[in-house]
Amino acid sequence: MTNYIYFCSMDELENLRYPIGQFEYPTHATHEDITHWISILEAFPNRLENLVKDLTDEQLDTVYRPDGWTVRQVVHHVSDSHHHAYNRFKWTLTEDKPLIKAYFEERWAELIDSRTAPINMSLNHIKAIHFKLVYLIKRLSEDDLKKHFLHPETNTEVSLGYTVGNYAWHSNHHYAHIEHLLKRNNWI
Repeated sequence: MTNYIYFCSMDELENLRYPIGQFEYPTHATHEDITHWISILEAFPNRLENLVKDLTDEQLDTVYRPDGWTVRQVVHHVSDSHHHAYNRFKWTLTEDKPLIKAYFEERWAELIDSRTAPINMSLNHIKAIHFKLVYLIKRLSEDDLKKHFLHPETNTEVSLGYTVGNYAWHSNHHYAHIEHLLKRNNWI
């Protein structure tokens, strides 16, 4: 893993952690909001692939911020996380307010596959899972989007409408992590 020395203020570190800010769900998500979020999810796999496909192993093994993950870990994390998203949709559509399984994403990112595997396996998985996820979401009714699952870490009910927006944000959030690193290092 290539670490770099980068001294930054707390504000700069926060900007590196949340380059597009944190997710803010509107009080009343509109049909236009959902449509916009779906378009982000639909375009994301190709955008991400185009961003990372020509990176060297050294570049892939560079952290995007101090104490952050490498680009490789970020790509594998997105694959893992969005697979969970798809499962959450399916559980919520087939069960009454299911208690979802949370996972320790930071531990998953330290597993051997996340640290060393070729990113193409996760890029291909992201393409497949987004194809399935977007296909499903596009066909949900307003009532479906109001269905909830229970999140065990926060003990809160989370709607599928919120989840659509959150994963669109999550896509852009991690894309920005990688893009900002590439720009800082003059790799693009």
